[in-house]
Amino acid sequence: MTEMTLILCATSTALIAGLFYAYSCSVNIGLARLPDNEYLAAMQAINSAIQNPLFFMSFMGALILLPLCTWLNYDGLLPNRFWLLLAASIIYWVGVFGVTVLGNVPLNDALAGFDIRAADMNGIAQQRIAFEQPWLLLHNIRTIASVVCLLLVLISLRCDLKQTIV
Repeated sequence: MTEMTLILCATSTALIAGLFYAYSCSVNIGLARLPDNEYLAAMQAINSAIQNPLFFMSFMGALILLPLCTWLNYDGLLPNRFWLLLAASIIYWVGVFGVTVLGNVPLNDALAGFDIRAADMNGIAQQRIAFEQPWLLLHNIRTIASVVCLLLVLISLRCDLKQTIV
């Protein structure tokens, strides 16, 4: 059970790290090239569309599976795998989940309430400024955090293999 849980944990963490990484090196770059009104409309559509079962399964899956794997690898001796998974759990809870829920989601909600069609060009430009840079900064934090989590999970797999072989 422990190994299968760890595989599921690694998979969900990899999916989230991959999603955030793909945004960073393609989606955000493409969106940045759009005029203000098109950028805001695209982000409104993306923020709505990402709220789906597939996203939540991996996003919440890592949130649950990382601490579960940490607990399953606690045996009183505190092996390296435990410490790696504990670090990954903390980083995910703070740097991915926390940043998303406390930072990106409020920005997304504020943007969702902005009526592009009723705003003038100045209002649209101001909304983009208020949204884009803070959202990108927070996104970069959660991207780095999710990649670090994935690396820690992968290292924990390798660490265990070395202990088993020796």
